[in-house]
Amino acid sequence: MIMGLLLRYTKIKLSVATAIFLPLVAVAIWIGQYIPFNLQDVLGLASPKDAQRIWNFIIILYCFIAGIIPVWLLLQPRGHLGGYFLYATLVVAFIGILFGGFDTQFPAWTNAFGSENFWTPMIPMLFITVACGACSGFHSLVSSGTTSKQLAKESDAKFVGYGMMLAEAAVAMIALTTVMMLPKGDALLSKSPNFIFANGLGSFMELIGISKAFGISFGLMAFTTFVYDTLDVCIRLGRFIIQEITGWKGWTGRVISTLLTVGIPLALMSINLTDPNGNPIPIWSLFWKTFGSSNQLLAALTLVGITVWLQRTAKNPRAWLATFIPTIFMFTMSTWALINTMASYTFKDGAFVIPSGSNIVVPLLCVIYIILAIWVVIECAPAIIRNARRPKGTASTGANVSVN
Repeated sequence: MIMGLLLRYTKIKLSVATAIFLPLVAVAIWIGQYIPFNLQDVLGLASPKDAQRIWNFIIILYCFIAGIIPVWLLLQPRGHLGGYFLYATLVVAFIGILFGGFDTQFPAWTNAFGSENFWTPMIPMLFITVACGACSGFHSLVSSGTTSKQLAKESDAKFVGYGMMLAEAAVAMIALTTVMMLPKGDALLSKSPNFIFANGLGSFMELIGISKAFGISFGLMAFTTFVYDTLDVCIRLGRFIIQEITGWKGWTGRVISTLLTVGIPLALMSINLTDPNGNPIPIWSLFWKTFGSSNQLLAALTLVGITVWLQRTAKNPRAWLATFIPTIFMFTMSTWALINTMASYTFKDGAFVIPSGSNIVVPLLCVIYIILAIWVVIECAPAIIRNARRPKGTASTGANVSVN
């Protein structure tokens, strides 16, 4: 935030500010490993779970503040400095992958090829798990909600948007390698994904003479940078959408819309959630499937908009198929995954049951997403069919094209 203020109100150049603040972040990571902050000990809490719950509320408060303050104050300088962590992570990881000599120990298939449970639930769950690094609906919101407002010129959109999707795909591959190098049943696999990722980076950094402890701290910082960037940007985009729907303006509109956006995760964090078998599990692991499905449905909606635009503007009459075919695939896999997730809670021993208590949350969200998916098809299919039947040579300029 200090960097943001200096860039906004002084004549300091971005290169100079980067040269000052990037090393300070590195120093903070280095010092941090010597002064660990244990909230449980500081507040005298009974268990780590209580400390984690308080941290969750602190992060929600951070997201609320970050979602209403100007972009130049936090989002831009944080994203700029965080980008260097991404680049450093990519360089270090590929050094480890190419020259580390690590063996692939985790089995490629946990079920025998062709066995009864081989194809499911891998299909469709595979496509809502890793697709965020290949085709992401969240990025369509980011590109229209924040990125487009920060580009110096329109031609930068291809490099920033497409280039960063490729970079995220590379990060997805790196994340896979940090799991592949562990044997099945390793105790580390029971820990949180961010620690597994950081442990892998720590092993990679040892190759260039950096201690694994620092490497793990660096990996956790890099992971946190990615996650926090997603969290507060998501809150900001939620605020944008609510304000656009309601017409609320000014600081009052900002605050109320942001409160509504953070209210849902705040409510979900206050209840104890379980898996279909009734076992307590972390919230993130429970909602990752529904998040992935909703993310890919949103990507499909974006592709629908591009499909209609191509139908009306492209010189090649079949150009729209390049986005229409992926649209069908995304809708199919996402809806299928939602149905599978809902069924895991509502079907027991072949009979339909209504989940009780907090177990109703996930299937209820699945139903909402499925209804939205059907709604999108009903809204968009006529437009696509109508434009597909449009006689050749009648393509419009696209200036007045809109998709509900």
